[in-house]
This record gives sequence, structure tokens and C-alpha cells, in this order.
Amino acid sequence: MSNRLNGQTSPYLLQHADNPVDWQPWDEGALKSARDSQKPILLSIGYSACHWCHVMAHESFEDEPTARVMNQHFVNIKVDREERPDLDKVYQLAHQLLTQNTGGWPLTMFLDPDTLVPFFGGTYFPRTPQYGLPGFADLLMRVHTAFAEQRDELTAQGQKMSEVLERLVLVPAEAQLEDEALLSSARDALEKQYDQQHGGFGNTPKFPMPTTVERLLRHWAFSNLHGERDRGALDMVMLTLTAMARGGIFDHIGGGFCRYAVDRQWQVPHFEKMLYDNGLLLKLYADALAIGPDALFESAAKETAAWLLREMRDANGGFYSAMDADTEGEEGKFYAWRREQARRLLNEDEYLLVETLYGLDKPANFDSKWVLRRTDSWRSVVHRLSLDEVEASALLASAKEKLFEARETRTRPAIDRKVLAGWNGLVIAGLAHAGQVLHEPAWVDAAEQAADFCRDHLWNGERLLATWKDGTSQTAAYLDDYAYVLMGLLELLRVRWREETARFALQLADTVIERFEDSDNGGFFFTEHDHEQLIHRPKPSNDDALPPGNGVLASVLLSLGHLFAEQRYLDTADRTLAWARGAMEQAPAQHCALLSALESHLYAPETVIIRGPEENMQAWLEMANKGYKPWRDVYAIPYEGVTRLPPYLPRLVSADVQNKPVAYVCRELSCSLPIETLEDFEEAMG
Repeated sequence: MSNRLNGQTSPYLLQHADNPVDWQPWDEGALKSARDSQKPILLSIGYSACHWCHVMAHESFEDEPTARVMNQHFVNIKVDREERPDLDKVYQLAHQLLTQNTGGWPLTMFLDPDTLVPFFGGTYFPRTPQYGLPGFADLLMRVHTAFAEQRDELTAQGQKMSEVLERLVLVPAEAQLEDEALLSSARDALEKQYDQQHGGFGNTPKFPMPTTVERLLRHWAFSNLHGERDRGALDMVMLTLTAMARGGIFDHIGGGFCRYAVDRQWQVPHFEKMLYDNGLLLKLYADALAIGPDALFESAAKETAAWLLREMRDANGGFYSAMDADTEGEEGKFYAWRREQARRLLNEDEYLLVETLYGLDKPANFDSKWVLRRTDSWRSVVHRLSLDEVEASALLASAKEKLFEARETRTRPAIDRKVLAGWNGLVIAGLAHAGQVLHEPAWVDAAEQAADFCRDHLWNGERLLATWKDGTSQTAAYLDDYAYVLMGLLELLRVRWREETARFALQLADTVIERFEDSDNGGFFFTEHDHEQLIHRPKPSNDDALPPGNGVLASVLLSLGHLFAEQRYLDTADRTLAWARGAMEQAPAQHCALLSALESHLYAPETVIIRGPEENMQAWLEMANKGYKPWRDVYAIPYEGVTRLPPYLPRLVSADVQNKPVAYVCRELSCSLPIETLEDFEEAMG
């Protein structure tokens, strides 16, 4: 065998194409080779921006003696978790069952060549013994010996694992709690996990968890709607968003959020930037800004959008998947500063402001350098330095511009330039929603172009494709791809109605039901019905770094069902919620996305539809979208160029109304009489 990665499109796989390891892609040729040779499979799963993947590659996969051991005793398969999330989900779960520990990347699993069931695994292994881990070459020999001498025992262990995986499939369960009680139990469970001092949830490492934060924000909003006013839920949201926007997890010079912080205080990030985090967080900060103005949140949103459009956007309109953590073999080298570097670049007033605001007057926080983070509020810093607000803002803007230009001369982190359907859906939603809240039409334009990219390059008329790079689209999409793209399209329709967007959304909704739904038990499988058979077919319900496709789809189908009076969508969402009910009740804090869908089911959305000449509807749209009202779906549908309308709307409007907007407020597929003046509409909107 020889290394076969040169023909791949994945940047991660291509990073390993010159390794002395005889890497194979996951395909029938590699699997047949393992069966024929009866060598175990060494499965290595990672992604291009992964720091510890790079470390293990440099230490072991580029090392000739280690590669010889790998090539002699194993069939070595390399997988990009972003291209094959199905394999990653299955073998991360298997790793958890084997080791009773959470997984991560790189994931290193040893599989039986006949059953593909793992018999041993881990994540990162060092080249020589350290961190309490064995050296990788020694581990390889021990695994080889165990497989050769204890095959029967390992086969029996694999059979037990297969039985456990089979039992993990959720089945519908009767509700034991009232819906309101279940939603409240999630809120209380999240409060127990909440870091009262620094915001966020858990200890270290600390992840943004936007789906969790959104659940609390929605809980606060619905509590207000019903007169309960849960201020504590809002406080948890606002402290978390403030701490992240001030912290080192946010790139204060170039914009965008990193994947997680290595400390409770959000000071030092793991420096890779993932597209999905930034799409979700952009939407979340826009939600918070819909409640009221906040200069910190607005700055974070605007700089994140600027980073997305400046650095992560393909010329065809799609968005790239990730930016690396490392440059020149060092994590964070691109982002960290020495105090003297900043002092040389800035004038005295600029430096004093930057030093005070971003902690350069505090001890270094990253390898004798500084990762910039706001150590105090902007207002406090301006007051302490006795500056005028306008003067201070001008100084900060000029200082950040100088630091940005200087940083641009450094070796830049690599960008993984593959375009993933699902992650683009999240960015479409973030840009569209934030563009509406912050009155940035260019962001909505970019969201439209990304939606067009998904339709033109990742939809073949019958199914969605998961990934595109350098003109090549490939791999049938997964559940999350359909769910996230639908989420993005629906958000885009709420901001700017286009016939082609609505048509594409309905095509995707019909396709995902046909190809993924479990018609016997409800809910959706992660893979299509005709997908390659793996050792387990997941039906994820839990929140992770990303919301589960089942939760997102249930919400989207409820909105689409109410918008287009499509009972089939509403019934499918109901079956999904019934299937997941037992899991939601058992661990409510881990099912925030599904609970948000349950909330939308409990309190049927108020669908507001505005009709009119396109140029005259903006004031009506802004009126309907004022404030944060997650129970309200608003669509401004022009008279011209629209053929697919909600069937409960009148087909024609009278001649005296055709030149001005008219609105309908609809609940449970029944609409009000037309509202013909902005004053009456304002009263109807509350």
C-alpha cells in the first residue's frame, strides 16, 4: 500500500498526503484491504484547524520509525471530521463507551477489520511517554500484540459494544412533566451549571455554548410574556455575553470568536476560529441587541461580521469552514503581543488607552506575552483616563487600525477553504438576523449570496451535498446540513422575502423528511436511509458545540408549517418532540434546542405577514420586529414576483390597497382582517 491522500479535496487530508504513513481515505478499497490482510484499522479523525492534530502529526506521523510500525501492522485510515461527521459521531461515542471519558481530536481508534467495531482507542498520544500517556510507537506494538494474541476476547468485547450501541437508540416515551414544568426544570438545571462570577457554564475549558445561552434568553422573554419576569435568566445571558465579548476568546483586533477559552475567565483562547461558532454567536448577539443597545455587543457583532466577510468568504459567495490556531508551528503566535511591540506601534495617547483597556498593564497571560482582553468596562477606562468619549473612541479606532496592519505582516494562520453546507446555513442565519437588527443591508446581501451558493453548488435537484472545494461538490449531506441550511433560509425570508429562497426551503424540507425521518418512531436519523451502513446509526438529540439537527428541524418545520399551512410539517415536528420527550425529561439542560422547539409548539407562533410594494414595507417590517419576541415570525412578502403564498392569505387585494402595505396577524393558521395603516399595525404589534 501507499499513501492515497493526494487525490482528496479535504485540506486536512492533504496535510497528511506527504507523511511516510500509508494513509488511506475511508473507502471500500481501504476497508477491503483491512479485511483481506486481517490487519486492524488505525482510524485517525481530526480537522485542519486542530492544534493537537498538528502536534501528533509532527511527533508521530512525520516520524519514519513510527510510520514503519504503523505501515507494517495496521491499515491506516485518515478522516476529516468535517467531511464525515457521521464517522466522527459514531466513533466518538464508541470511544466514550470504551474509555468512560469524553473524546476530542485527534481521535485515535483501533478497529476490528471484519466488524469495524473498535477494541481500543484514545485521543492524542505523544511520541514518548508523558502526560500519563504511553509513547505512541510502544502503544502500537502493544495493540498489535493484543490483537494477534487475544483476538477472541476482543471479538467478544466488540459484540458487547455492538449490543450497547443498539440499546442507545431512543424510543418515544410518555410525558411525565407538564411542558411548562419541563421548560422550568431546564432553566433551573442551567443555573446550577452557571459560573456566577465569570459567566458561562462549567469550569475549564469554557465553551461559548450559544444554544444554551439562547435557551435562557428565550426563557426570559416568554416569562415576560406571561407576566413572570425571570430577571435571573436574563442576568445569566448578559454576564456571559459581556464576559465573552470582553475576553480573549474574542479577537479584539481582527474580529471573530475563537473556539473556547482554556480558563474560567475567558482570558486565553484555544485560537482556532470555527465558522459555526461565529454564525451562532452573531445571531445571539443580535438577539441581545434587539432587547436594547449595548456598545460592547454591537462592536463584537460588527467586528465578527467584518471578519467573516473579509477573511472567510469565497469569491462564489460561500464561507470557509475554519481558521487555524497555529502559525509557524506555534499556537496563538499570530494573535499574541509583547508590550514593547504595541508601544512602538502606537503614539503615547493610543498606547495608554490600549494598555489600560486590554490589560497590557497587567501580568502577561500567555507564554510571556499578552492575549488582548478587556479588563474593565469601556466607560470605566474612559473615566479613569479623564478622556472625552468621542476622543477616546477615535484613539481606540486609530490604535486598533495600526495593530491590525502590523499583525497583517505576520505569517497568517491557514484557512480551511472547504465550504460546508450546514455551517454556511448558520452563517446565513447570523448575517441575515444581525443585518436586520443593526441595519446592515450588506450583511443581508452576503447571506443571500451564501444561500444562492448552497442552492447553485450544493443542491443537485434531488439532494443536498455536504461539502464544496475548488469547484467540486461531494458527499451526500447529513441531517445537520439540511437543518442548518433550512434555519438560515427561514431567517433570510424573515428579513428579505425572495421566491427562490422560499422554493428552496420547501424543497429541502420535503427532502429531509423523505430521506431522514424515522417514520416508525419519529425524529430524524443523522444519515440518509440509503447511506453507507456503519456500526451505529445515530439519532442525536443532545446539544453539543452545535445544536442537534433534530432540535433545529423541529423548530424550522413548526415555523414553515404555520407559514405555509402545511400540516405535514407540523405533524413531523410533533412526532420529533414526542420521540425525544424521554431524553428531554431525563436531561433537560442538555436538550436546549429541542426545548426551544417544544416552547414553539406549546405557544404557537404569531405569524405576521406584511404585503405591499417592496420599497414601502421597511417601516412595517421594523415595527413588527421591534424588541426581542421569539414567539413572533415576521415576513414582508411583496406583491410582485411571488407565486407561492400562504394559502390562508387572500390572493388579491383591492385596488385602493395595492399601492400601500397591508398586514395580517395569523395564529393557528387563521388570520386577522387586513391592517391597512401603520398606526393600527403598531397597536396590533403591542
